[in-house]
Amino acid sequence: MRKVEILQALENLNNALDRLSEAVKTAKTDLEIDGTIQRFEFSFELFWKTLKLILKYYGVECNNPRTCIKEAFRNGLIDDDEIFLDMLEDRNLTSHIYDKQTANEIFERIKKFYTAKLLETVKKTESKI
Repeated sequence: MRKVEILQALENLNNALDRLSEAVKTAKTDLEIDGTIQRFEFSFELFWKTLKLILKYYGVECNNPRTCIKEAFRNGLIDDDEIFLDMLEDRNLTSHIYDKQTANEIFERIKKFYTAKLLETVKKTESKI
């Protein structure tokens, strides 16, 4: 694993998070909320896979989102594993079932908590690379 691959992954993740932030600010209709949730799913996928790359760079192996989140917490890349495990649970819910009430609840968490936490964590992680 080369550092350049991590930097590229972080750049891709930042681009996805910028688009997620944009969507969160403007989503009002059901279609826009659905699009925001999809952007969250994509951003979260990039997030955990970027953690996986960084951990591998430091000699730590993980093969799934839950393990990577736990290892990232254990290795100081993230400061709160619970919120990221909550994100994982919500990502899984939105990927496997669709219920308007659940979607709206998850959208509110994306808007109020998840987007800011992802942005904050990526900035901190970049400073460690």
